[in-house]
Amino acid sequence: MKKEWYIIHTITGYENKVKENLEAKIKAQGYENIIPNVVVLEETVIDTSSKSLERHIVSHDAKLHVSNGMDVEKGDLIAEEPAVKVRRDGTIVDVTNARRIVIETTDKKFSKTYVIPESAKPVSGLRVGANVFQGTFLAASDEYICDIDGKVAINEKVKKVVVRTILGDEDVYVIHVDVFNPNVCKKGVVVKAGQVLAEGRKIYAKSTGRVAIVEYPTRKEIVIQKTKKRKLYPGYLFVEMIMNDHTWEFVRSTPFVMGFVSAGGRPLPLKPQEVHYIKRLAGLEEIHHEAKAQVTKVELEIQPGDSVKIITGPFEGFVGVVKEVDEEKQELKVNITIFGRETPVTVHVSEVEKI
Repeated sequence: MKKEWYIIHTITGYENKVKENLEAKIKAQGYENIIPNVVVLEETVIDTSSKSLERHIVSHDAKLHVSNGMDVEKGDLIAEEPAVKVRRDGTIVDVTNARRIVIETTDKKFSKTYVIPESAKPVSGLRVGANVFQGTFLAASDEYICDIDGKVAINEKVKKVVVRTILGDEDVYVIHVDVFNPNVCKKGVVVKAGQVLAEGRKIYAKSTGRVAIVEYPTRKEIVIQKTKKRKLYPGYLFVEMIMNDHTWEFVRSTPFVMGFVSAGGRPLPLKPQEVHYIKRLAGLEEIHHEAKAQVTKVELEIQPGDSVKIITGPFEGFVGVVKEVDEEKQELKVNITIFGRETPVTVHVSEVEKI
């Protein structure tokens, strides 16, 4: 008998539960050839109203496993810093706990790195994003004083490893605590040029979302905008099956199923053009040789006329009015005032917050 597509009516909110239950029944009965596909049509929505964007700062040497516009799941590998290797032969003479604090100028064109031993008592209030000025004390010890005006870009726990070379001078290595291996980096250990002191630090996504990558002269920033799934047809599933009295009852008896969309009491099969639509949205049929696994939309809470504050990038701190919204590129054209003149600038939606 011919397989056709039908619409199942369910209790709204239980669509995925029905799909899970029905697929479990199909597998248990060995009905995969009779009911090969059960589909809940969803779209991925990017919520730009949330201020809790996930941000990761990486070096220009980092290997990126993501690209602009890519969707990631929580736990996906997004970047990997290079391994820390010994530059010259020598002996490890010191291993200490420290803080790596990076101060970046407002225009993000220059940065200064400070590696401060924990024994020097780094200032606890230096949170990422905090403003600092030339002359600001970075630790209780007056040995560590900020040399530039800017903001804290990085404040992280590290290990400072000092290697005394055969020439008598010292090489310093800064190793993130996540990849520090105490069995490798021990005082008194002899090391050779090219030896790996620490494996490359891997960075994973903490949430599901869409990636935006911003490059600055001193670093790269990976921004993840949180996404969520939204049902395209709440209360309905789509199923491909051979329809007869037995399979009708088999599907109908699944918990939370209310019945088939019918005409005259008979389940109504979808028309060919409707089947193509369903299969394309579900990623079961190719469009121009590329499978489209899901529908992705941008849900913008920001509209023309809204006031926004630019929170990152070269225009950070400016407040302006949105003039245009490009949902496809996720970009905004914002009018800001620079030197008393209204100037239009283009920014990514991840670089602003609505006020």
